[in-house]
Formats: sequence, C-alpha cells, structure tokens
Amino acid sequence: MGKQRINKVEEKSAKAGPDKVKTGSSGSQKKKKKSYPKAKVTVNCSYNNVVISFQDYSGNVFAWSSCGCVGFKGSRKGTAFAATKAAYDAFEKASRFGVQEASIVVKGVGMGRRSAVKGLRTAGLIITSLSDHSPVAHNGCRPRKKPRKR
Repeated sequence: MGKQRINKVEEKSAKAGPDKVKTGSSGSQKKKKKSYPKAKVTVNCSYNNVVISFQDYSGNVFAWSSCGCVGFKGSRKGTAFAATKAAYDAFEKASRFGVQEASIVVKGVGMGRRSAVKGLRTAGLIITSLSDHSPVAHNGCRPRKKPRKR
C-alpha cells in the first residue's frame, strides 16, 4: 500500500477555464537598434595588445574589438598587423549601428598605434579629429637605489 497520486494538473486546468493565447504583446516586438552616425573611438595600445572601442558621446560603448578577440595569441597580439585586423573588426561591428564618422583618441604606447588608425581609415571611417591622450608620468615612482646614486 503506497501513496495514491492525484493529478492536480487536471484540476487546475478545469478551474482556469479556456486557454489564453498571447497576441501581439511586447514580447513579440523586435528591439530597435540605436543609430550612431557620429561616434568617439578610443584606441588603447600597450606593448602586448590593442583594444579599440566605439562609444557614443555620452560614453556608452556599443562596439569594441581587440587583437586577442580577432584570434591572435601571445606576442603576436602586440604587432601592427594584429592592430590593423582589430580595427577592421571593430569598424565592421560599429557599422551595424550606422557609424560613418568619428573622432579618434589614442592612448598608450606600442606598435599598433599608427596601424590601428590607418586600419580604421582604410575600412571606410571618416576621421573628424585625432588626438593623443597617452598617460605621462609627472616624476613617477621612486627609482631603485642604483639609478638614484648618479
């Protein structure tokens, strides 16, 4: 003798009445993509990688790419060729949002600085302004004892 199971599903469906069908509710509507004809492009270059991000003028990133994202690994991420490929990929993603022209801000050091900007230009981006915002140390950290002795 065990427990007797009762089908509660049948009881609930009998109480609920006729089935409800969703017709044209907000769940079926597609989300509109925002359009950004003008954007701000930030190119962050280091010795090991290059990251390119597209932002609207309020600072929200809507498309980005990097050398590692394109498929380069290890020391090849820091090369100029990898930066060019990352620039092509970033512009391809940003062109889905309708980007035509942009102001470019370059930060950091590395081999990919020039080639990333050149890659964006050859991909079809109209460059309105180009500025360098590389961080500069104002005296920096205290050096080791040996360099301080000189």
